Amino acid sequence: MMFKTPEGAFEQKVIFFELTNLLVIFYTTVNKIFWNLINTGKVVSFIDNIIVGTEKEKRYDKIVEEVIKRLTENNLYMKPEKCK
Repeated sequence: MMFKTPEGAFEQKVIFFELTNLLVIFYTTVNKIFWNLINTGKVVSFIDNIIVGTEKEKRYDKIVEEVIKRLTENNLYMKPEKCK
C-alpha cells in the first residue's frame, strides 16, 4: 500500500496490526500472485501460510523456487526460520 503525504509518498514495508480487513487484502494479494499454482493444486494459500505439496522432491524444489521468485518480484518476504 502506498499513501500520499505532504512530505511525499509513503510506502509501508510491513503490514500494520489492527487494520480492518487486512487479512482479506493479504489473502487476495497472495491468491493473485499464485493463482495458476493454486489452480493446478501445487500451492495452497491458507490464512498467512503458503503450502507446497508434491509427490516428488525434484518437483517440490522447483515449485518452492517459483514461490520465492514470485514473492521477491512482488516485494514480499518470508522468515526462513518459520519455513519448514
